[in-house]
Amino acid sequence: MENFTPLSALIGGSLIGLSAVLFMLLNGRIAGVSGIAGGLIAPVAGDWQWRLAFVLGLICGPLVFMALGGQLPDIQFPVSSPFALAAAGLIVGFGTRLGGGCTSGHGVCGVSRLSPRSIVATAAFMFTGFATVYIIRHLLGP
Repeated sequence: MENFTPLSALIGGSLIGLSAVLFMLLNGRIAGVSGIAGGLIAPVAGDWQWRLAFVLGLICGPLVFMALGGQLPDIQFPVSSPFALAAAGLIVGFGTRLGGGCTSGHGVCGVSRLSPRSIVATAAFMFTGFATVYIIRHLLGP
């Protein structure tokens, strides 16, 4: 938390919220990344183009930002092997499938629509994150 900047967090969160609202208004769809990306695995005719554009936008957004002179944050994954990182990704993918969506779908879009399922899912995400940090930092850590 030593580099927390409230203004940039407020601006970023506002842009995410605005994007989700515009996506819903203009397309009638929820901006849940796992559902959108999952629809590319078994595409339905006429339904894959917007999904591909959405995913490409997620990939190209940071590239455009860097091309305009922006600097991305230094993100590090302190894992002992790439296999551990891949396993973590698979577990997250399994969890989003089991939970009927990801944090963006439930936390941003579902909670704002007062969906009971999304409120419970987001509470479970948060509790699991809190518990994981507590266990790793206070019970298993140095």
